[in-house]
Amino acid sequence: MGKFDGILICTDLDGTLLCENKNVSLENLEAIEYFKKEGGYFTFVTGRMPFFVSEIYEVVQPNAPFGCINGGGMFDHRTQQYVWTHEAPSKILQLAAYAGREMPAVGVQVNCFDRIFFCQENEVMVGFREVTGVPDLPGRYEDIHEPIAKIVFGVETEEEMQRLQTILANHPQAGEFDFIRSEKTLFEILPKGINKGSVLPRLASYLGISPAKTIAVGDYDNDISMLRAAGVGYAVANACPAAKQAADRITVSNEEHAIAAIVAELENGNCFS
Repeated sequence: MGKFDGILICTDLDGTLLCENKNVSLENLEAIEYFKKEGGYFTFVTGRMPFFVSEIYEVVQPNAPFGCINGGGMFDHRTQQYVWTHEAPSKILQLAAYAGREMPAVGVQVNCFDRIFFCQENEVMVGFREVTGVPDLPGRYEDIHEPIAKIVFGVETEEEMQRLQTILANHPQAGEFDFIRSEKTLFEILPKGINKGSVLPRLASYLGISPAKTIAVGDYDNDISMLRAAGVGYAVANACPAAKQAADRITVSNEEHAIAAIVAELENGNCFS
């Protein structure tokens, strides 16, 4: 019996587990290994697609499937298979095309479960591909016949972000979907009820553990649902104000080995108290 049996830690990646240089600190890696050896489950929940977290996975070595696509899927990297997905209604393309017509300067990508189609280009989309290494796969809405996970918009200014949100909120189909700002320049359309918080209890059920023994760690708007759904939600010190408000606890920043700090609290019996 390990001291962390029946406990699941789910962390966001950027701004949480990852340092600003996009690496995982040695302190965090050592804490994760110790946590797993003592019976705990460690994984991450990310907005990214499975195929561009492979390098992080190989470094961290989660011992449970990870949540991906902002809650739209659960992926087992060991088998290279989804263990659960939630497909968006096809009308999500109508909403994406409408926003694109209203704002020709916005970047639009359609995220299917195995690849991303870039339907409208701008500098944000170019930068996205440079950072993630995702192939440049141009697409037309009418030619996409694969199951769709989500839509991602890219804008270059805060003014454009506000305008995009207004356009989408005022569309007649807005109530059929959920919307989330996942980064400073990225805004997403998700199926109704799908978010990082919705995937966390699914992970707990899949692993056969109590939702009350789950820990979520995050820093941004799209982590808020996960922080609220967990038994204990931790916001890192560098988190946005809304994430801090939603969290049960505030820990150190992503540059100060936040996961190691949380494992230390668990070790001392202070996490669930």
